[in-house]
Amino acid sequence: MDRELLATLIIDFFVAFGVLIGGAIIGGIGAFLIGKPPLSVMNDLASSLKIWAIVAAIGGTFDAITTIERGLFNGAHDDIFKTGLMIFAALCGAHSGTLLLQWIVGETLS
Repeated sequence: MDRELLATLIIDFFVAFGVLIGGAIIGGIGAFLIGKPPLSVMNDLASSLKIWAIVAAIGGTFDAITTIERGLFNGAHDDIFKTGLMIFAALCGAHSGTLLLQWIVGETLS
């Protein structure tokens, strides 16, 4: 694993983490402003933002799909492996953000 791939994986992790935490907290502020319970709304947003945090971290789904296609049909299996690692790092970041929000809110996601 080279330095560039490791740097990309770290960035993907923290982008997904930040999208989830930031979106839920800002959504909680919005819920407070309109009179809804902010912690409940944050809990709901955490579950619905998870997939979007992953998509944002990998830079959009079409790039990942074309990379996987190029790896399958052109024989560049390293591209498939790297894309899989990027998706996994983003998934770990989104899940870590969800766990942190569960800890803050004090509820488990349904």
